[in-house]
Amino acid sequence: MPREHRPARSVRVLLAEDRGMMRGLALLLGMEADIEVVAQVAAGDEVVRSALVARPDVALLDVELPGLSGLDAAAELREEVPDCRVLILATFAGPGCLRRAMEAGAAGFLVKDGPVRELAEAIRAVLRGETVVDPALAAAALSTAPSPLTPWERDVLNAAVDGATVADIAAKVDLSESTVRNYLSAAIGKTGTRNRVEAVRAARRQGWL
Repeated sequence: MPREHRPARSVRVLLAEDRGMMRGLALLLGMEADIEVVAQVAAGDEVVRSALVARPDVALLDVELPGLSGLDAAAELREEVPDCRVLILATFAGPGCLRRAMEAGAAGFLVKDGPVRELAEAIRAVLRGETVVDPALAAAALSTAPSPLTPWERDVLNAAVDGATVADIAAKVDLSESTVRNYLSAAIGKTGTRNRVEAVRAARRQGWL
């Protein structure tokens, strides 16, 4: 678009997404005349640091980021960069995830496989102070069940990210290794998964972590 037809100030966007998807999404969003992707990160623990430098207006956070989840990163952004609005993106998410996103201060929750034009409209909407939630997720949230995980099981799963060993987890949560194994086993059973990595992923999708 010719320069004279562009808005005086573009919406500055931070994109936190899986590396395989990030470049394509950034290019598509960049084709919108009033949107500029000013930062791209691929891990949750890079979000706040990047936002403090780039000062985005809106952050798009994948719910399943490595390290910190998108939900945890959203909560940190609320504390460190309160002027930045947050949209959580998910391929699939249980209704508990929507509840946690709102508790973390997110302004919206969308299925990330939707049309980019809808995502662009959502970015503009949250910048105007609106809340944008996928209708199917909103309906599901009305019948959500509470998390089956105990506080200790949540703590152990949160400590189990990025290939942490049982010894690493035990040191982080200040429990014995045998107790950690018991909590991991219980959490794996409750999430219907086969190992701790799958359990973390499933619990994040459901909004239990």
